[in-house]
Amino acid sequence: MKHEKQIGRQRRRRCFRVRNRVKRDSTRPRLSVFRSHKHIYAQIIDDQQGRTLVAASTAEGQLRGQVAYGGNCQAAVVLGQTIAQRALEAGIRQVAFDRREYRYHGRVAALADAARDGGLDLGAKKAEPEPEAKKKPDKKSGKKPKGEPKQKAKKES
Repeated sequence: MKHEKQIGRQRRRRCFRVRNRVKRDSTRPRLSVFRSHKHIYAQIIDDQQGRTLVAASTAEGQLRGQVAYGGNCQAAVVLGQTIAQRALEAGIRQVAFDRREYRYHGRVAALADAARDGGLDLGAKKAEPEPEAKKKPDKKSGKKPKGEPKQKAKKES
C-alpha cells in the first residue's frame, strides 16, 4: 500500500507541475490528454475563454470503426491524426501539449507524434541523449573500466 500511495503522490505532483507550466508559459490553447484502460481522449482547450475548441476520442463512433481496441498505441496514432485534422479545420495551428500526470511514453507519446505529423505545432520535441559506448580495457595497464564484474583467473596445468 505504501508504494501505491507514493505513486499517487508522484502523479499528483507531476499533474500540478505540468498543468501550471503549460498555463503559465503559454498563450496557446492546450491539447489535453486523458487515458483510460479502454480509450484515450484528447481535447484542445482555450483557457482564456474557458471553453473546448476541438475534441476527439476513441470512444466516438467514427473512430471505433477505424480501431479495433481504443487502449493501445495504434488507436492513439489514429486519434492524434484526427485531432490534428479537426484542429486545422478550426484554424488552430499551434497548441501546448498538456500530458497531465502521464509520462511522455507509450500512448501519450504516440498521440503527440501523430498530431505533430498531422500538422499541429506542439513545440520542439526534445532530443534523446545518445547512449555512451562501453570503454574497452586498457591493454597496457591491465585495468578494466569500473562497473564490470571481475573474472576469475583460470588455472593452467
